[in-house]
Amino acid sequence: MPTPDAVARARSIRLILFDVDGVLTDGVLWYVPAGDQHGLVEVKGFSAHDGIGIALARRAGLKTGVITKRRSESLAMRARDLRMDYVYQGVDRKAEALQEIWRASGCAAAETCCMGDDIVDLPMLRAAGLAAAPANARPEVAAAAHFVAPHAGGQGAARDLVEFILRAQGVFDDVVRRWIAAPESDYLTGSSGGENGV
Repeated sequence: MPTPDAVARARSIRLILFDVDGVLTDGVLWYVPAGDQHGLVEVKGFSAHDGIGIALARRAGLKTGVITKRRSESLAMRARDLRMDYVYQGVDRKAEALQEIWRASGCAAAETCCMGDDIVDLPMLRAAGLAAAPANARPEVAAAAHFVAPHAGGQGAARDLVEFILRAQGVFDDVVRRWIAAPESDYLTGSSGGENGV
């Protein structure tokens, strides 16, 4: 069960940032031959449950984004579909990217939640007001987290986190009601004309 401290921290969150491999995916990297026969393309699989969770966060007025060391067109496409506000790929120092996002967003550390699964994520987790980890996180990361999701990365961990934050803020039921009342195409296909799609 989340601690009272975690719930208190979640009430202040305006920005949620995710690592990708092992958080939004199960951590498995797939390489397939490129169509032009010039090497390989990295392909990732993402959870539809997490996608709905990130869309719910956006519906609640929260900003979302990813900070990851790897580069992938699969991720770029998924982030566009989900209308994420911040997409940082090829990042070696995640805490520095976090500082850049704070400057761009106007959000403070106490208003930021970061979710990661491995030791490379520890600097950004330690800097965030709410640190989160999927169920399959490395022990050092789970120990640093205020919230550990019931599900593993790529299997609903991001959804768990979003629902936890929205419930802590007392808006979950209202956001779900508004989601159900809105045309599905507005949030699942990006037809509302936003810069990114879901």
